Amino acid sequence: MQKTLKKSYRFALRTAAYVTTVASVLMALFLYIFHSIDWEFAIFPFACYVVCFVVIQFRVERFIYRRVKQIYDDLTLLESTDLRQQPITTDMSTLTREIDRYANDKKIEIETLKVREEYRKEFLGNVSHELKTPLFTVQGYIETLLDGAMNDEKIRKKYLNRASKGVERLTYILKDLDMITKLEVGDLSLNRENFDIIELVQNVFDLFEMKANKKKITLTFDTDYTQPVYVFADKERIQQVLGNLIVNSIKYGLERGTTEVSIENLIKNKVIIRVTDNGEGIEKEHLSRLFERFYRVDKSGSRKEGGSGLGLSIVKHIIEAHNEKIYIESEPGVGSEFSFTLEKAK
Repeated sequence: MQKTLKKSYRFALRTAAYVTTVASVLMALFLYIFHSIDWEFAIFPFACYVVCFVVIQFRVERFIYRRVKQIYDDLTLLESTDLRQQPITTDMSTLTREIDRYANDKKIEIETLKVREEYRKEFLGNVSHELKTPLFTVQGYIETLLDGAMNDEKIRKKYLNRASKGVERLTYILKDLDMITKLEVGDLSLNRENFDIIELVQNVFDLFEMKANKKKITLTFDTDYTQPVYVFADKERIQQVLGNLIVNSIKYGLERGTTEVSIENLIKNKVIIRVTDNGEGIEKEHLSRLFERFYRVDKSGSRKEGGSGLGLSIVKHIIEAHNEKIYIESEPGVGSEFSFTLEKAK
């Protein structure tokens, strides 16, 4: 505030000095020509200077204050909370800094909104596409049956089975969407417990052994774990995480390839679980968006493999719900490695 007053006073003092000098010279010339100059004239410059300083200081402060207040009022209409909470300043450099900061904040906010709008449009498009495909499939089979195909027992059974698979896929997508929504808003509570992560991984291996055998992919540990490794987490959710990661490694893995799981001590109270495959890998440009809903690296191929397109997004949300981290490293033609941390059991 002192700095503001000094600048304002400095302007008023200089302006008053200029006005007083000009007024004094003119007054001196007037008295010299028309009257005699006596000692009382010496009082005039001092009185003029004081009056000019007061008038100029008051007028300038009022003029700047009104203009600046109008700027603050205009910005307040734009909901500038930060500016509204600060006292109004008449110092131009301070005001410039505040306006620049406000403009930068709004620019960032606008850019963020644009990104969100693009994401919203893409997300809605993806949801529409994912739901439309099975819906049209079910609708097509039912209409065919209603048009007379239901009279043929073999066709009726085949089409009803295919329609049932379409409904099952719709249910799968909606369940996954519901789960992600609950994870995001915190409505899905975690049932944490101590369990052996080695045993859980082996259970997931057993669950997807037949799926892996179709592509002759080997599911294995990186080494023989003779001792259990206990972690503290939601067992059911972590099984879902491992299941999604292993299914992805099978889906995008090379025939006769390998999916390997390793468990390592990270720090005193953390372990890191790695799921590594020697599949086709992922281009670097896709890695930052890999955990987005419905985002697919290979639009056509991944749909042929099925799935809701929400698996990795669910994985990320479950891990973050545990206050843990998930990482990905991938190189095209070499393979991918997904890893996540968990808290050790106490």
